[in-house]
Amino acid sequence: MARDDNRGGNRRNQRDETPEFADRLVAINRVSKTVKGGKRFGFAALVVVGDQKGRVGFGKGKAKEVPEAIRKATEQAKRQMIRVQLREGRTLHHDMEGRHGAGKVVMRTAPEGTGIIAGGPMRAVFEMLGIKDVVSKSIGSQNPYNMIRATMDGLKKESSPRAVAQRRGKKVADILPKRDDHVESSAQLAEEA
Repeated sequence: MARDDNRGGNRRNQRDETPEFADRLVAINRVSKTVKGGKRFGFAALVVVGDQKGRVGFGKGKAKEVPEAIRKATEQAKRQMIRVQLREGRTLHHDMEGRHGAGKVVMRTAPEGTGIIAGGPMRAVFEMLGIKDVVSKSIGSQNPYNMIRATMDGLKKESSPRAVAQRRGKKVADILPKRDDHVESSAQLAEEA
């Protein structure tokens, strides 16, 4: 009997040791439900959570009070986190598109120092993910729920050179363009000119 209690205790300790997540409230709406005696008002919250090291998730929660709605949304976001491989820990590996409903987003890699060029809900996702340089555009729906879902859809499609190499049974060096060749060819062009 005591053994089972220890196991449960260990699990609790493991949960407490999980890395601390940052969260960002993206949208909060007042919602109403019509009942026999009139209307009951509540609140719906949309929250993005991430560890700023490549993990991000979003959640939504409804409750009669704002803090409770935010708490529910945060809990859901932590359960639905995805891992995204970042290049040099600051940007995406390649350009991508994401869709959800009428929401469409385009995300492009960016050189160092560009910063996060993104609108509202997308900016929150990138900041919580830990991306420092990205250029993105939202086309279509401006609904924050659809924009975040489209962004997450695009991020799920991202694959790192290591994952591609593993899938194709090659080395990472075989897949990435050789930088030396590019430098030599531009040096040769400069000499010829």
